[in-house]
Formats: sequence, C-alpha cells, structure tokens
Amino acid sequence: MIQGDTAWVLTSAAFVMLMTPGVAFFYGGMVRSKSVLNMLMMCFTTLGIVSILWVLYGYSIAFTTDVGGGLLGGLSSLGLAGTIGQVSGTIPELGFSAFQLMFAILTPALIAGAVADRMKFGAWVAFSAIWVTLVYFPVAHWVFFFDDGNGGWIGDRLGVLDFAGGTAVHINAGAAALALVLVLGKRKGWPRENMRPHNLPFVLLGAGLLWFGWFGFNAGSAVAANDTAAIAFMNTQVATGAAALAWILVEKLRDGNSTTLGLASGAVAGLVAITPACASVNPIGAIAIGLIAGAICAYAVGLKYKLGYDDSLDVVGVHLVGGLVGSLLIGLFATSTVVEDVDGLLYGGGLAQLGKQAIGAFAVLAYSSVVTWVIAKVLDKTMGLRVAEEDEAQGVDLAVHAESGYEFGSVPGGGFGALSRSAGNESQDAGKAGKAGKADKADKADKKVEAEA
Repeated sequence: MIQGDTAWVLTSAAFVMLMTPGVAFFYGGMVRSKSVLNMLMMCFTTLGIVSILWVLYGYSIAFTTDVGGGLLGGLSSLGLAGTIGQVSGTIPELGFSAFQLMFAILTPALIAGAVADRMKFGAWVAFSAIWVTLVYFPVAHWVFFFDDGNGGWIGDRLGVLDFAGGTAVHINAGAAALALVLVLGKRKGWPRENMRPHNLPFVLLGAGLLWFGWFGFNAGSAVAANDTAAIAFMNTQVATGAAALAWILVEKLRDGNSTTLGLASGAVAGLVAITPACASVNPIGAIAIGLIAGAICAYAVGLKYKLGYDDSLDVVGVHLVGGLVGSLLIGLFATSTVVEDVDGLLYGGGLAQLGKQAIGAFAVLAYSSVVTWVIAKVLDKTMGLRVAEEDEAQGVDLAVHAESGYEFGSVPGGGFGALSRSAGNESQDAGKAGKAGKADKADKADKKVEAEA
C-alpha cells in the first residue's frame, strides 16, 4: 500500500463529493425562485440515500467478482463485508469504495435538473433509490469493474474506453432524464411562459464547484498519484476551457450575445465530454474534444423545443449529448502515446475502437432509457410522480417543503420577517425604556427644586 496514492484517492473522493453540492447550486440558480429549495433538496438527498444503499449492497453489485457474464457482481461484500483492512492495488479497498461511492451519489443528482418545478419530493426519493439499484449499480459494473477479462462486459470484455464515467455517469443520467420527463410531462405553461434562471451567480458558483471537483472525478480515477493522474488533470482543464469558449462563440454568432449561463453550461459540457477520454487523448486532442462538445451541446439544448420534451435544465442536451460526443470522439482522437495503448482513426488505428465506443455508449443509453421509463411508469401508477397543479403554480418550495428560498418582508412563521419583528419589538422596548428614564429624571428634578424652596 502506498501512502501517496491513498492520500490522493481520499482527497479526490472529497472533491467528487463536493460536485453534488456544485450540481445543486448550478441547477438551483437555473430554476425559478419558487423552486430553488426543492432543487437543492433533490440533489442533497442523494448524499443520504445512495450512501446507505452503497454500503448495504451497491458496492457488492458493482465491484465484486462477476456472476452474470459481465452483467452483475455478486453479494460477497454486502454491508462492505471483507473490505476493511483489504488492499485494492496500492490503496485500501475501503478508500476505493469511498471514491466510487461519490460517483454513485452524483449520477442521480444529475437527473434532478430535468424534472424541476413539478415532481413530488417523495416520488423523487423513491425513484432515486430504485434507479441506482436497478440502473446505476449494474452499469457501473459493466463499465468500471476489471478482472483480467472476466469483469464488466463493456469495459473489461469489449474494451470500451471510459476512464471516468462518460457512459456510466453522463450518458446514463442523460438517458434516464429523457425517459423520466417523457413520463412526467411538461411544466404548466412551457414553452409559452418565461422560465428564466432566477440567480445566475448561483449558476456560476455551481459551475465553479463542479470544475474544481472534476479534477478529483477525472484525475482521481487513476487511483494513484502518477502520470495518468497528471494527463487526466491537464486534459480536464484544457477541454473545459475550450468548450466554454466554443459555447459562447456559438451564442454570439447565433444570438448576438454571449451569456454567463452559456459560459457555465459550456464549461460543464466540456467537463462531461472529456470525462471518458481524459486518459486516452493528448492535450491537443482534449482541446479538440472540448471545442466540438461545446459547439454541439450549445445547439443540442434547443432540441427540446423542436421535439417537444420539457427537460427543464438541459440535462439531455449537456450530459447525454456531451457524454456521447466524448465517448465517440475517443475513436478519433485516442493515441497510444498517452496512457491507454489505443490509437483512434486520426492516429492510424482504423475504425475498430470507434465501433466499440458506439456499442458501449448506445447500449447504456438504451438500457437506462428503458428501465427508467418502466420505473417512472410504475411509480406514476402507484404513488404519482407529479405535484398537484395548484402546488406547481404556487411553487413546490412552499407547497412541498413549507419554506421559501427568499424572504422579502414580514411573513408569519419565521425567516427574516420574524427577525424584523423581533428587532422592531426591541426598538420599541428601548424607546419605552428611554421615555420612562427621562420622566423619572424629570420627576426627581422637580422634587429637588421643591425641597430647596
């Protein structure tokens, strides 16, 4: 066991954990003010739900010896049995498990942006638990579990390159988001009503937290403090910068203005696209992937208006499309001069790797779409997915959580209104005390005059 590797992986796990609050602020700023708390809640609850399920059975399903022809892990590590004190490579197995847990937490949180303003909170909790069990844990096994050719069918057996989760995280979440919104339906008034982001500084804050955390997401996937981590780190930075610039350039050419929302969205699109490719391309290839992903995703977010699906915060346009772009471009830009010993088409490797990448990407897309649609349909028929129409109009924050993200006046029940009333009462009490003091002094002065007379 190497202490430096352990330190880097645990630090990276903390970075990736920070990405879920980053998503919460990124999405929270994009929704309307009456839904901001609900969006933050949907993201933050995955930290609790998935953490528990990971310990109970998630890690075992995803990362133990294959029992289903590359489809599923076994049950030998239920409750993380047998992991304490064990070593995986050069780090404690429990450290590796903690790192992968943060990926599992983030993935359903990404889906939340698609269903903003209208999904029951209880239904979201149930959906998150069922979805990670039936979709994320098995797909993580397909992509991330390696066992000398006897592991997951996508990564270990087929040879698809996905260093940090382009398929398992982003295509998976994006496909699920699309299936879920098709069952849930459109927001009331969409697309006629103006549903602009209510807090763009929140959006940029969230994007910044994501950008920071993504270094743990990608470079941490080397599971060691080594050259692989260094190339993944550098590729993550330059691809993200390129994608952000490409997005705002598209906006400028198309709309006449470059926006802060576009800059933040472009950065996230670049992060998504470089995720699968960060250890298989050189920095020039990473810049190319970022530029292509930023431009394509900038156009892709408009598809919802043409196709008629209400993906509230563009999860499909950024994560599904960005994940597909990054995964497929490995087949073009991969070079054996970096970590993965594979050459893409542009480096003389032919079309073989591109074909593998396409099989892996579209297999995850299909599986996630179908299973998510079934989960959503069952929940809709049993507990209902959608809040009441009047609750949606009022805002899910007040209707569901009995709270408001912003208080601007004296409102019964607490918040700034209560503080204002308290301050006002204190001021009144002080005023009364002051008047009483002055009257007392005047009375004493009158008595003194009378005594002297």
